Amino acid sequence: MSGHITRFAPSPTGYLHLGHAYAAIYAAAGAVDTGGKFLVRIEDTDLARCRAEFEFAIEEDLQWLGLTWERPVRRQSGHFSDYNRALERLKALGCVYPCFCSRKEIEAEFAASVGAPQGPEGPLYPGTCKSLGVGFRHDRIARGDAHAWRMDVAKARAIVGHAFSFEELGAGPDGERGRIDVRPEIYGDFVLARKDALASYHLAVTVDDAIQGVTMVTRGDDLFPSTHLHRLLQELLGLAPPLYNHHRLVRDEFGKRLAKRDQSTSLRQLRAQGMSVVQVYELLGLTSRSVR
Repeated sequence: MSGHITRFAPSPTGYLHLGHAYAAIYAAAGAVDTGGKFLVRIEDTDLARCRAEFEFAIEEDLQWLGLTWERPVRRQSGHFSDYNRALERLKALGCVYPCFCSRKEIEAEFAASVGAPQGPEGPLYPGTCKSLGVGFRHDRIARGDAHAWRMDVAKARAIVGHAFSFEELGAGPDGERGRIDVRPEIYGDFVLARKDALASYHLAVTVDDAIQGVTMVTRGDDLFPSTHLHRLLQELLGLAPPLYNHHRLVRDEFGKRLAKRDQSTSLRQLRAQGMSVVQVYELLGLTSRSVR
């Protein structure tokens, strides 16, 4: 397939580092090499942590790297209605339920449970609110009790009613490639939305990719397991699945992946230290402004 539409979708909660640079270059190359389009999307659903200065810096850093992209840029904070419509469709299908457990309560259940099932991100939600009666749920929502909306994965699989897969062009962390059978149960009943995050990453990114016509999702292989959830959402919402192309992560000298929360050295710091764009590409193991 030619003319791929790819995207780089950072969150403006900090400055870009070398890992972001590699991801952006990889995505841009996937579009340029096929005569397609490269998009930048700002994932700013975390209204408490996202800042305008970081968004400005993202654009400045990407331009410094020599990248160009289609405009206008989609900002998730301007499209909560799109995610809410998708959530309402899932509610109508009967495959989501309200969860009134606080994070502290869930952590306490994990601590008290011996041998709790584990997923890619830790212990799986134990299903505490899954069997609550309809009337009880309605009453708690009506009185304004804080709650999240979770996917009932078992019901969702039954609604889909058939086996399905995704096509991996790159490789997952264990070298998986080619046609991969979907197994959303590895995450358990995952969150779709909560009071402090009107749309989860999984819901928002799935809706955004469909609306923007993304045909090849490129991202780090740490997000490879999430593809199982996104394919489930695509099947339920009737969205065409893109191809997936996961890439290696950029790591520090101790083998730990770079992360904003760990205050990894930013591109702005490297630039201030006198590092050139050519040196950044060389540091990333690239000999030209494309990824091979």
